[in-house]
Amino acid sequence: MISKNVKVNLPTDAEARPVAVTVQIASKYDSRIFIVSGDKKINAKSIMGMMSLGFVHNDELIVQAEGDDAEAAVAEIANYIQSGE
Repeated sequence: MISKNVKVNLPTDAEARPVAVTVQIASKYDSRIFIVSGDKKINAKSIMGMMSLGFVHNDELIVQAEGDDAEAAVAEIANYIQSGE
């Protein structure tokens, strides 16, 4: 399993858009991908699960993936969450 700690740097006024984009990115990959926040571990391909996570600017998250394209998946998702775009 590949893991990377990230600090959320997404706009706070975007509401659901960052979650939807994260799910879209995760869905491009075959690997199993999770976002971990505290004691919650959510399937990054689940829009409802990701909405329940409720991450905001400056939160610390862990992006985890396992599978053939896990490294690329973690890199792209981490880059998006940290990029602020």
